[in-house]
Order: sequence, then C-alpha cells, then structure tokens
Amino acid sequence: MMKGKIYWLFGLILILTFCLSETAEAEGYSAVSGINGAVGAKSSGSNSGNTGNTGHGGGSSGSRCGETSGRPDLPKPEPDNKGRGGGRVKKQQRRRKNKNKRREKSGNRKRKKRSVRLPLSSSGNDIKKVIRSKKKSKVKKAAKKIVEAAEKLMSGQCEKKAEVIRIERADDVPLLLAVMMRMKLHNVLDNHIPVHWKQRDLSWGLTCIIWLAYILSEGDHRKVSVREYVKKILVTLSIITGRKVDELDFTDDRLGLLLKYLGNKSYWDKIEKEISECSIEAYELQTDTVRCDATTASGHHEIKEDGLFQKGVSKDNPKLPQIKIMIGALDPLGMPLATDVVSGEKADDVLYRPVIRRINEYLEDKDVLYVGDSKLSAFDTRLYIKGIGKHYLCPLPRTGKTAVRMEQWIKIGIMADRENALNRVYVKKDDEEKLTAKGYEFERSLSGETEGKKTEWNERVLIVNSPSYAKSQADGLERRLANAVEKLYALTPPRGPGKRQITEEKELKAAIARILKHHKVERMICCKYEKETERQEKYVGRGKGSANRPKKITERVRYQMLQVRRNEYRIKKEKEKQGWKVSVTDASPKRLCFGGIVKCYRKEYRVERIFNRLKSRMNIAPLFVKRDDQIRGKTNLLTLGARVLTLTEYAVRRSLQRDQAALKGLHLENPGKLTDIPTSEKLLRVFSGIYLVFVKSQGDVIRCLTSLTNLQQEILKRLELKCSVYTNLEITKTPATLSEW
Repeated sequence: MMKGKIYWLFGLILILTFCLSETAEAEGYSAVSGINGAVGAKSSGSNSGNTGNTGHGGGSSGSRCGETSGRPDLPKPEPDNKGRGGGRVKKQQRRRKNKNKRREKSGNRKRKKRSVRLPLSSSGNDIKKVIRSKKKSKVKKAAKKIVEAAEKLMSGQCEKKAEVIRIERADDVPLLLAVMMRMKLHNVLDNHIPVHWKQRDLSWGLTCIIWLAYILSEGDHRKVSVREYVKKILVTLSIITGRKVDELDFTDDRLGLLLKYLGNKSYWDKIEKEISECSIEAYELQTDTVRCDATTASGHHEIKEDGLFQKGVSKDNPKLPQIKIMIGALDPLGMPLATDVVSGEKADDVLYRPVIRRINEYLEDKDVLYVGDSKLSAFDTRLYIKGIGKHYLCPLPRTGKTAVRMEQWIKIGIMADRENALNRVYVKKDDEEKLTAKGYEFERSLSGETEGKKTEWNERVLIVNSPSYAKSQADGLERRLANAVEKLYALTPPRGPGKRQITEEKELKAAIARILKHHKVERMICCKYEKETERQEKYVGRGKGSANRPKKITERVRYQMLQVRRNEYRIKKEKEKQGWKVSVTDASPKRLCFGGIVKCYRKEYRVERIFNRLKSRMNIAPLFVKRDDQIRGKTNLLTLGARVLTLTEYAVRRSLQRDQAALKGLHLENPGKLTDIPTSEKLLRVFSGIYLVFVKSQGDVIRCLTSLTNLQQEILKRLELKCSVYTNLEITKTPATLSEW
C-alpha cells in the first residue's frame, strides 16, 4: 500500500514538471519573436527575407523549439551555443528592463540650470556639430536661431543655399572702444610710450584699449587669457580699430612690456595729465571740487625689502601683505584724476601732497576745493593747500589739542541747542522736511611757513551734530552697557563643578575695572558685592570621629555680585555729547554756507565707488603679477578702466537729467521700472547677446549683425554715439570675399 502511494506521488511530480517546462518555453518563444519582428521591420530587404517560420538557426533549431500555436507568422527564436533559445531570450529581457529603469531614473533627476551663452567665435564645422548634436541645450537652440536668421537674410541675395561659417560675439566691446576713442585714450598712450623699431604693427594705444575692453566686459585682467579672447573676435576688432589685429599682438610678453611702460612714473604722470585734460575738455566736466582718499589691495605676495607689498593697517585682510592706492577724483562724477601706488605700510597723511601737487598741474587756473577725510586735516597738508592758492574741507580727528577743546565746543553747542540758537540743515525726503544736521561755526586765524614763504589765513571751524549719527552712537552705548552688565554678573557664578570663584577682593575689583574699560562705560555702572565665608569643621586625619579626636575649622571665601546698577545721570550726559563732529574749511561763506559744507562732505562716498569698482567689477585682487613695475602698471591700467566706466555713467545720467527722461528695462527683476540714474554696469549688461554672423554663399561672405533693440539705441544716443558703431560691422549689400577676413 505504501509502495503504491510513492509511485503515485512520483508520477504527479513528473506531470507538473513537464507542464512548467512547456509554459516557460512558450513565454520565452513569444518574447524573442517580438524582438526579432521589430529588428526585421528595420532591416533591409535581404535581411527581412530571412525572418520566416524556420528562424535564423535553420530547420533543426526550428523543429527543436517548435512553432507557437496560433502565431505561425512569427519567427522562431535563435538558438544559443547549447541549441536552446531560452537563455538568450532571458538575457535580452533583463537588458531591456535595466535599460528602461536607467531611462526612468535619468528622467526623474533634477538637472542643474546653467546659464548658456554661445561661444565667442565658432567655425562652420563647430556650429554644425552643435546643431547636429543629440543633446538638447539652449546653445543648440540659439545657434539654430542665428543660422536660420542668417540664411533667411541671404535667401533673397543668393541663389544657392547659404552656410554659416563663423560667429563672433561683439556684446559691449564696440561701445567700450568707441567711448575710449572719444576720450582719445589710444592717442595719448601712443604720444608718450616709446616705440621700438622691431615691435609689431599694432600700436601700444590700440593694444591697451582692446585689453581694457576685455577687462571691463569680462571682469578678468589676467594677461594669459587676452590672446584667446582676441582670437575669437579678430574681425570685430579689426573693423572697429581700422587696423589689422592679430592674436600675436596680445601675448604675455607684449602685455608685460605694456605694463612696464605704464608702471614707469615718468611716462605715467604725462599720460595721466593728458588723459585728464582731454576728458575734461571732451565731456565739459566741472573742475571746482576734487575728493582724495586711499585704499588697499592685499594678496599672497612675497614680502621683499623696499617692495610694494608690505604688511600694514588694512580693512581687507590684515594677515596678508598689501599695496596702498591713493586717488584724487573729480567731483561729482568721481573720475580719477591722479593715482599713486605705494607700499602698503605707509600712512595716509603723507600721500595727499604728491597727489594734490599733480592735480594742481592739471587745474592750475581753477579755484579747486579739496575734500578728504580726517587724514587730510594734518596741518602741513592744509598749509600746503593754502600755499598753492586752493581750498580744503575735512573733519578734525579727536586727538591732541582737538580732543581737549572738543569738550568745551560740545558744551557750547548743547547750551545753544537748548536755546534753539543752532543752524539747522533740512533735506526733503518723501515729501517731508527731515532734519539732517544742526550746529554752529566760528573763525580762527592760522599761519605757517612753507618753502620759505609765510602763509596766513582764516579758518572756519564747524561744530556739527547729526541726529542719525547720535542715534547710532546711542544704540551702540546701550549695547555696550548691556554686555558689560552681563559680564559683571558672570564674574561671580554660583558654586558648582567647573565654576571658578573669586576669593580676593583685589582680584574682583581688577576684573570689574577691566570690563568697564573694555566696553568704554566707566563711571556709568555701579557694582555692589559682598564677601561670603563658609566654615566647615572636620576631624584631623582619616577615619571615624570620636570625643577625644582633634578637629580643625576650614573657611571657604567667595565674593558674590549683589547688584549692577546703571548711572542714568551720567548715561544721559554721555548721550548729549554724542553725534558731534568738527570740520574745518577755508572756503568763504559765499561759496559754501553752513548747510553746503554739511552736504558737500556727506558725498564723500563718490570716491569710494572707484574703490568698489576696482575690487568688484575689475577684481584687482589678486593681481597675478610679481614684479613691482608690473604691479604698479596693472594698477594704473585698472584705474584707466575706472575712468571709462565713470565717464560712461556720467554721460548717460547727464543726458537723462537734461531731457527729464528715464530708461526702462535696465532692471532684470523689474523690467518695467524707470530709472534716471543708471549705473555703467547695468548699461553694459544691456549689450550682451549681440552676435556677428558670417554667411558664405558662392565664394562670397556677408556679415550679419544681431538687430539692436530700442533700449540699446537709446543708450547709444545718450552717449552721443551713432548706431554705426555696431552697424558698420555688417555687410548686407556688398558681398565681401573670404580674403577680407
């Protein structure tokens, strides 16, 4: 009986195994048939004839696998090396599934958005590669649009189909070169830089303005990158300058030689003088006010004896060596007139006189007012300015005799304010008159001797109180008081692990005085503390105590801060003294009244904009040069770039102010916003995306330019430039031969 049951189970297992194998073969056969059918549909006629009922493997393989019932038109699976088709089918299925998974994953990934711009210059083959590439990108779309536009333009002029062979990105380069040529910058450089009889044909002046155009357009002053940039816009540069421009004109050696000439003081002083005179004449600039100030530029340079890079007081990075740049700028536009590059350890006081002396050579017949910070107020500097017949305006620092006299001057001002006897200066803001300053003035007589000549003059001393400055000082005082109170309470923490206790009164008093002095709140905070003594009685030695065992008494002393009280009376008196400044000038009240002096000095930020452009737009640090002559020449070159940006901005603003107009579309975040005080950075950004396309047809080349927008044409008009600055780049009626470019 048991033996019969075993035979019955064994037969059932055989039947199930046979059924499962038939099902697996049928599924594999149908899958591979679908694959082969798709391949056969794409193959040529010779291959498609082989896809029949017999399959690729011949009759034996077909008879082995058999035909699928109900699907006689599908081919049989190809046999593998063992004569079976199931293994290869499963492998193909796995590959297909994995491929689909990879596609799904790649489709779900978030790709980073990149700002895409067409290359500066491209050959015809490069453009074809971009267009024919399988990747979908904004570069491909932009290239297609340019090519389609160029071919559409050529369709009416050429019988055969046109082909784009080159694209150059002009952008703001023609505009910058036109502004510099109007300043006669290239002519001035050619007049003073010596020419070697073996040097290249392109003059030093044109070499310099092309390099400056690259710096202002791309924000990169490295020598190594200029050659590649010029190579990609050779035709544009050649047409604008009217000279044949070659990439070899901008090698590192040649640019280094140009910096050597610009760093030579004998050449640079003459260049700077003539450029300033030409700019003042060309743009009809005001010459009655000059602002002087200094800044620093630090970098990872080796400190050498008598070198330019030295360690000194710096707001950038005190740990790095630096150079110091002294600039005298013309007000109100803020254009540099004179620049001195000196070593970084020098004080600012001694740098004013050399710059003022050179500016006086340009503006000798002008009644100039020199405005500067407290370092300009050195008596020798003021005496020198009076000796040359000019005027000055600067604040006095609270040092020396001024600090002693300041207390009395402030007391007089406070008493006059209580009687409402101070001069008040109001500024209209949001249709409201807002008080910006109040104060009084008096005169004093000064005299001194310079270059063997005695000079006497009357000086106006202005004691000015600024409410906004007083408020900021009061807020700072409150913060210092709060920090001091918090630190005083922290001197005596409660007992606990890791809590250090002060055990001597002398130590506590020294800590209190140190905190008050650090926060500058002496006599404004009073502290009350007490001495705490804790006595403990212990047995001498180890072990348990007994009646006859000796004992000892130990004392633990600590000081506890009971109260930290503010002296409100002294705090009030201190706040009354805040917000007061002292300024001095020798200008007459007819030229500058009390309010005029306050407003004039508060525009000192204009010269700071030059430093901001040097450090942001032109990235002066790092300088990427080592020798001192190269450092001085590179800095002087960048100040020329600051002149170009300043004049561009000033010319547009003056034109808009004269016509009571405004420009629309300069702000990307708000295209509809109107502005009548645009910056040069925003003006130059409008000209990005202007391309010069070279189209070849029947051996001729026609140049097509991106159409100028209304805003671009308006900016050119405000700069007193014609649209031909750009339109001269293209040739649409008279074809040019290939040899032309």
